[in-house]
Amino acid sequence: MSLDFYWYPKCGTCRKAKKWLEEHNVDFNEIHIVENPPSKEELSSFYKKSGLELKKFFNTSGQKYRELGLKDKLATMSEEEMIELLSSDGMLIKRPIAVGEKGVTVGFKEEQYAENWKN
Repeated sequence: MSLDFYWYPKCGTCRKAKKWLEEHNVDFNEIHIVENPPSKEELSSFYKKSGLELKKFFNTSGQKYRELGLKDKLATMSEEEMIELLSSDGMLIKRPIAVGEKGVTVGFKEEQYAENWKN
């Protein structure tokens, strides 16, 4: 099983997730989320595959999120507008995102990784 792992190297949570994947010998394709953010099509696919609400894909603790005042704006935005916004800036996306045959995980919770990505 190969996994696409979208991460930001300066993010502590991303580093923990990467370490977990390496320790459990999971093959993964490392993708820098800021240099190569997922496209609108990819994000739309991740969202549908994840079963999560689209708001969960936003990095709510990020500086960019606060600067843009998204806390108040998301409630009135359409799905399409949210996906457009997410694809415009990798710093707006909650990370890491792991995408594989078994689904999509957003953020890092060890038990979730064990359930989805352990070989």
